[in-house]
Amino acid sequence: MEDVEEIRRKRLLELQAKLEEQQRQEELRRQYEMQKRQAIQQIMTPEARSRLSNLRIAKPEYVENLELQLIQLVRAGRIKPPITDKQLREILRQIQRRKPGFRIRRR
Repeated sequence: MEDVEEIRRKRLLELQAKLEEQQRQEELRRQYEMQKRQAIQQIMTPEARSRLSNLRIAKPEYVENLELQLIQLVRAGRIKPPITDKQLREILRQIQRRKPGFRIRRR
């Protein structure tokens, strides 16, 4: 009987450690998101942020990557903040031009 109790106790400890690790990872993710949100707020005008949030509804993963790229461009000095709506539209156009397309040909 003591063996069963020992196994249960070990399993409980493992589950608690796993839960603590998940909570720690979630907290790190929350902090990262908060820092990213603050950076975006500092480098973009309200109109540009509005356009970005509208775009996020349709393409959330696309906007996620775009935000990271914009932050990196500002930090590297390639774009001067604040990024206006007009600048953001131009950046989006440039990205669309570079994006490879495909055609479906019908015979």
